[in-house]
Amino acid sequence: MLPWAVAAIALLALVALVVGQRFGGRPSAVSQAAVDTTAAPSAPFAAGATGLPRAPDISQLTPEQRAERLYDRIMTESEAGNIENVRSFMPMAIAAYEMIAPLNLDQRYDLGRIGVVGGDTALARAQADTILAAKPTHLLGLILEAKAARMEKNEVRARKADARLLAAEPAERAAGLKEYLLHKNDIDAALAAARSTTK
Repeated sequence: MLPWAVAAIALLALVALVVGQRFGGRPSAVSQAAVDTTAAPSAPFAAGATGLPRAPDISQLTPEQRAERLYDRIMTESEAGNIENVRSFMPMAIAAYEMIAPLNLDQRYDLGRIGVVGGDTALARAQADTILAAKPTHLLGLILEAKAARMEKNEVRARKADARLLAAEPAERAAGLKEYLLHKNDIDAALAAARSTTK
């Protein structure tokens, strides 16, 4: 009887272990989807089973790469009009940028743009001021300055930034800074808008 008793006890222990792993202490589907960072690189923007946005896979990336990936995700959600998704990713993106020290002017522009599309006026203003303190004619800083001013409903300040942008554009473009090439579409759009406001 002893061998049979030992076998029965072992079987019960195995069943208890499996049941415990399957049902005990698992995070809810909502909380798991909110922190999921295992999305396949080929489909980084897929929604989870609950319909919540799935975070991009950033577990193996450097802080700079994480910040860039989250910035791209936020801009994609913003262009699609998914403001709630933008706001859900903002804390992660801001934290990723805070891990990079010091931020260069391109990274500060990206962080400021996150503030613009997410409705965080203070974040947009802080990055605009920092960029322009470092380089008063920086095109991306002037673009952020105008956007932050309009978020603050200060059209006078925004138009001054537009005028400074137009005045600085020829020399700054000639400098051929990397960030100007990366954000060419933003610069072109801002110049067109500035010309329309100064007519």
